[in-house]
Amino acid sequence: MADTSYIPRLKTQYHETIRGALIEQFELANPMQVPALEKVVLNMGVGETTQDTKKINSAFEDMQAIAGQKPVITRARNSIATFKVREDMPLGVKVTLRGARMYEFIDRLVTVALPRVRDFRGLNANSFDGNGNFAMGLKEHIVFPEINYDKVDTIWGMDIIVCTTTTNDDQARELLRAFNFPFND
Repeated sequence: MADTSYIPRLKTQYHETIRGALIEQFELANPMQVPALEKVVLNMGVGETTQDTKKINSAFEDMQAIAGQKPVITRARNSIATFKVREDMPLGVKVTLRGARMYEFIDRLVTVALPRVRDFRGLNANSFDGNGNFAMGLKEHIVFPEINYDKVDTIWGMDIIVCTTTTNDDQARELLRAFNFPFND
């Protein structure tokens, strides 16, 4: 059984400082209206599996190391002859992080991984979907310290979607800015 006494640093920061600042900034009357992080979804598409199905195992292990939990293999719903894709063929891996793992991942993303991205000029502040969710992509999954660069055979990109409890993009942007997301305004 997991140790329930551990509270991630960002979760403590959210409850002690960020929540109060957001209540003041948006003049929220009800504490349940305060935006919060709901989940983080990581997705890694592995298009090369049409030639070599063993590549999905490498992506699976890398995603498991990055996320800290077991990912799910995504499979093709339909056959597409032009892309040489058959029904039920593995095409990628995804994982949904919630709770303590979510806060730990965001902490590693902002403090360790994003500064290691080459030619990084900040995140696009307009990458919100209109419902308070933020999406970003990384071209190389090797920016995470859990990945041993020498053992990587292929470098994949990955999508990171941060879902919040608010439906307002401005509130979600300020929430992520409070978590030190480096937006390029």
